[in-house]
Amino acid sequence: MAIDRGGPRVRIRRMKERVEMDETITTQEQPEPAQGRTGKSKARRFFDFPLIALLSGLLSFVVAGITVGLILYAVAAIAGIPDMETAPVWLSDYLSAILLAIAAVMVAKFSLRYLGAEPRDDLPFDGRARDFFVGLLFAAVLMSLMVGIAALLGAYRIDGWGGSTSFLMLLLMAGFQAAFFEEILFRGVIFRFLEEFFGSWIALLISALVFGLVHWSNPNGTLLAGLAIALEAGILLGAAYMLTRNLWLAIGLHWGWNVVQGYIWDVSVSGIAVDGLVDAKPVGDPLISGGAFGLEASAIAMVVATATGIWLLVKAARIGHIVQPWWVRRRTDKALPISTPPVSPTLSVSGEGRRDYAAQP
Repeated sequence: MAIDRGGPRVRIRRMKERVEMDETITTQEQPEPAQGRTGKSKARRFFDFPLIALLSGLLSFVVAGITVGLILYAVAAIAGIPDMETAPVWLSDYLSAILLAIAAVMVAKFSLRYLGAEPRDDLPFDGRARDFFVGLLFAAVLMSLMVGIAALLGAYRIDGWGGSTSFLMLLLMAGFQAAFFEEILFRGVIFRFLEEFFGSWIALLISALVFGLVHWSNPNGTLLAGLAIALEAGILLGAAYMLTRNLWLAIGLHWGWNVVQGYIWDVSVSGIAVDGLVDAKPVGDPLISGGAFGLEASAIAMVVATATGIWLLVKAARIGHIVQPWWVRRRTDKALPISTPPVSPTLSVSGEGRRDYAAQP
């Protein structure tokens, strides 16, 4: 039997050398994945590209819209309704609002969450959904503040109590159809994937302009009204998404904005007249009152809501939620921001613990 006279230290050193040699050999013999260095297939990398993801997301919405239309026509045929133009309100308004909201949520959960450079769920059914109620509260305060300023300036007058507002109409038309469908489309698709390619600032500009131009086509719409919507709501809602990196806060803001503006203060919602809890009307200079389009076309909303949106952008920047363009991120290998914990009623987000909510596809 041979005797090792090197002592314990020598034996330990030799064991470490053997382990390191084995690890080196194993690493050298490890074959590279068939999909490439990223471990992703070519098809996966194709749909990861931001502009392809954008087109795929828009196509998903087109398919969802066609499906909803076919369902509505099928229901009308079964109910013996010959023309959708004269369809009863339960079909043309209520059912269509429900189906559009469901279709948008399904697109978010079963299509959008698998697209883009870093796939994630922008509509998580967890604690972050509480941001929806924060958005409702904040929008109620913000809209009431703007109505109050208009009243003080003589641009808004209450003449008495309004007619009976249908709570179901308030819930469905102002909430599900507008808030869910529009936010998932404009922030969850257009802004998100443009941001992955062009970065936050260009994406915010383009998505806000598209949002404003779409609302320009509403009743009583003007170029000024469309630009006002782009400036105030486009920035505010885009900033809400940037701050939280999910859609709940933006949906809550959008819902609360419409409900409080139209169904409480009796102000036209983006040019569409509604019956509020009070009977009110705009008076004086349309630049201050917004005229027939509503308060959204007024200088008051442009100043107050835009300033609020800029405030949210500052908050988003402070926690590192500004995204650089795709070609810059490729050089720096910087990851995209992830979804944050629920925000407080003051819309503050703590920098600590944000990565506890890393989004998973």
